[in-house]
Amino acid sequence: MCGIFACYRHPDVQTFKPTALKMGKAVRHRGPDWSGNWIANDTILVHERLSIVGVDSGAQPLVNEEGTISLAVNGEIYNHRILRKTLKKTYNFKTHSDCEVIIPLYLEHDIDTPRHLDGMFSWVLHDKTQDRVLAARDPIGITTFYMGRSSQTPGAVFFASELKCLHPVCDDIISFPPGHIYDSKTDKLTRYYDPKWLVEPDNIPTAPVNYKELRETLEKSVRKRLMAEVPYGVLLSGGLDSSLVASIAQRETLRLNEQAKQRARGANGHEHDGDLVGIDDNNELATVQLLPQLNSFSIGLPNAPDAVAAKKVADFLGTRHHTFTFTIEEGLDALSDVIYHLETYDVTTIRASTPMFLLSRKIKAMGVKMVLSGEGSDEIFGGYLYFHNAPDKAALHKETIRRVKNLHLADCLRANKSTSAWGVEARVPFLDKQFLEVAMNIDPAEKMITKERIEKYILRKAFDTSDEPDTAPYLPDEILWRQKEQFSDGVGYGWIDALKDTAELRVTDEMMKNPKPEWGDDIPDSKEAYWYRTMFDEHFPAYCAKTVMRWTPTWSNQTDPSGRAIAIHQQKYDDVK
Repeated sequence: MCGIFACYRHPDVQTFKPTALKMGKAVRHRGPDWSGNWIANDTILVHERLSIVGVDSGAQPLVNEEGTISLAVNGEIYNHRILRKTLKKTYNFKTHSDCEVIIPLYLEHDIDTPRHLDGMFSWVLHDKTQDRVLAARDPIGITTFYMGRSSQTPGAVFFASELKCLHPVCDDIISFPPGHIYDSKTDKLTRYYDPKWLVEPDNIPTAPVNYKELRETLEKSVRKRLMAEVPYGVLLSGGLDSSLVASIAQRETLRLNEQAKQRARGANGHEHDGDLVGIDDNNELATVQLLPQLNSFSIGLPNAPDAVAAKKVADFLGTRHHTFTFTIEEGLDALSDVIYHLETYDVTTIRASTPMFLLSRKIKAMGVKMVLSGEGSDEIFGGYLYFHNAPDKAALHKETIRRVKNLHLADCLRANKSTSAWGVEARVPFLDKQFLEVAMNIDPAEKMITKERIEKYILRKAFDTSDEPDTAPYLPDEILWRQKEQFSDGVGYGWIDALKDTAELRVTDEMMKNPKPEWGDDIPDSKEAYWYRTMFDEHFPAYCAKTVMRWTPTWSNQTDPSGRAIAIHQQKYDDVK
């Protein structure tokens, strides 16, 4: 991840520049490798860079030869090489960065530019000739992005990767909606990502599941996300989603290494190391590098359910596995920092983010900059335990859409900010546009949980090779068919219990009866929620609260969002396939 801050039409941009640089510095944790800024007319772009692709030449903001178009980007464009080849007009690229292609795309496609991008991104582009700004966010909101205005500078518009860059200079801030583009010509946000499944939730799909297509599309999605010139790994909880991502990544690593060896032998009769991994013109991974052994990482309290399962997966796959433990005290000590970086007070997000935050620090210390993660699968396939209570397939389908639409306020926010707090980038293959197109257009009856079908049955079945004698298994059966554990539970049940117990000591009954007036109708419903909200208020003014969404299960009377609080958690599915 990188960090960006931008201000369009500031009344005195030169005087504002030191403040703009200070706001950019507030997200330097996202991009510790380099800093840059660019001023044109009355607009300033500030960029804090994490270098993963185009390491030696991708410093930002990016500017065209004429100095008329400037661009600050946070993200990765996986199809950048294809886009370079398909440009109608010749463009003199100055870098090897995957992001620079956005400039010539803008010159050819204007406001439709983000429709052509395959990746995760937030960007601000300034056209000096038109004195115009375009800002866009990826379809699902994998990268965090905010937009603000100030009553002190009523004509200006501000953009940033995180709230902490904006609240010192803005008094009106929104979470920039995923799949939208802002155009200063109209001063409006317009949806560009508009697949039928998303914009027509009442249109219930009827297509039967194609297991082969489901498997191959996810494999391709993982393959794209191996685009990197730096050490990378996988976050491995031992649950289905992260284990599948790890399995595919390991198979790809082994396959690519074998191809590299064959090419090396063919070239000069002996093996040698190459240069980098990239995407070729057909959107396939190409490499001349012998990749290092794939690293996998897990964290939990001692003997946590996820850590034990993750070790089984790692041993099965042959990854170089690192199991980290944390103590309850270490987790509690980190809470204020976690809330500062996450910029939320949502109970579920904070519970799950704290171990991820601690793990990311360990990963960065090992020199790894990019990790693959399994976010999005539960939303797409109805994998949360409360989906057992879905009344019918139409209700299930609409709930999966609602969950996917809100990912930018929940699991994507967690994955992005927990890792970028330490200069690590998380990539999420399940939220690939092509994979979403396949998975969200399957008849939701296939996703219903029944006595015969465990949650996410069709995803499990797609990677079940028991009837394919020539295909090696992706995962051990005990993992492929393991019951769902929400991450905050799987790191060790004592973690959530400790949070509740500590909140009980910190928040009195009297405090619960007298919430702060500035909270309005957004009243915490538990002492744990109250405690988190007070910590949030220590870092952010009250008006920032409108960017926060609380994660709650549907079809459930439980007030605690933990998966363990759902009664179905006690049931076992060992004999269900």
